[in-house]
Amino acid sequence: MPQIEVKKEMKATAKTIYDILDDTMDMAKWNLVVREVEELEPDKKYFLKTNVGDITATRTESVPNEKISTSQVGSPMTEMGYILKSKGDTTEVTIWGKFDDPGQEQMLMIAGDVFLKSLKKYSEYIEAGGDPKEFKKK
Repeated sequence: MPQIEVKKEMKATAKTIYDILDDTMDMAKWNLVVREVEELEPDKKYFLKTNVGDITATRTESVPNEKISTSQVGSPMTEMGYILKSKGDTTEVTIWGKFDDPGQEQMLMIAGDVFLKSLKKYSEYIEAGGDPKEFKKK
């Protein structure tokens, strides 16, 4: 099964980034692609309304301040996750995704970059003391 990986450095702690990723119900606040989130099973399964269709995501792994992974139905990616690596004052964040159709690799690389840009903007805003209620994702 093909897999993509996209990396980006963020001026935020791994804890700040993990806390954002761990709070799936707030994903629509910062992720440019996600419009709405509904919790199907507490802290495990979510229904996401996105710009590219409806996705059901199920948490498959969660290691505080290190990584979060999900399986997905309705998405071009069958699995995806984030890996956090502290690097002094910054954190290297890797988003990875597994998918069935090799013809979608370039599009998924672009999507991964968009996800990380959204996360970078929000995590750096929060790290700098920004109020989540005042954040503008666009």
